[in-house]
Amino acid sequence: MTGGAARLWWLLRHFGQDDVAVLGGGIRSWLGPLERGEAEVGPVAFEAQPRAGDTIAADELLARLGDEQLLLVDARVPERYRGDVEPIDPVAGHVPGAVNWPYTHASPPPQPRVRDAPEIVVYCGSGITACVDVLALVQAGRPDAKLYPGGWSDWSTRGLPVERG
Repeated sequence: MTGGAARLWWLLRHFGQDDVAVLGGGIRSWLGPLERGEAEVGPVAFEAQPRAGDTIAADELLARLGDEQLLLVDARVPERYRGDVEPIDPVAGHVPGAVNWPYTHASPPPQPRVRDAPEIVVYCGSGITACVDVLALVQAGRPDAKLYPGGWSDWSTRGLPVERG
């Protein structure tokens, strides 16, 4: 699954659209009828109503470092998580205490540590590919997983604690 599809799913849910899904496997996996040509779609009123409690800010996350009830998940590739390479941000590494669950291996969630944690926060570089892990958690029965939308880009530019390895 692409990070873009998962991020759109997350954004729609975050802003109040609960009836949203991601088609796993792309259009070839669609089982219903398909139509050719242009469809006429009329306008629909949508009033964004941000969901409460599905995100965490850097300051709150910093205050919760070391909290045994919180499992912090880094969805980036292992090389970025370990700090071996950092092609985007000024500092390499990860938020202290985070475990690595790369978005490229999001389904099914690792057992049992990630799926059964009391509270889960997921981040990536900038909040896009972490949504792949959040979606996998929702599919595994964990709709309470939170997103740190600023991700490593936000964390690393604030001069907050860094862990490598």
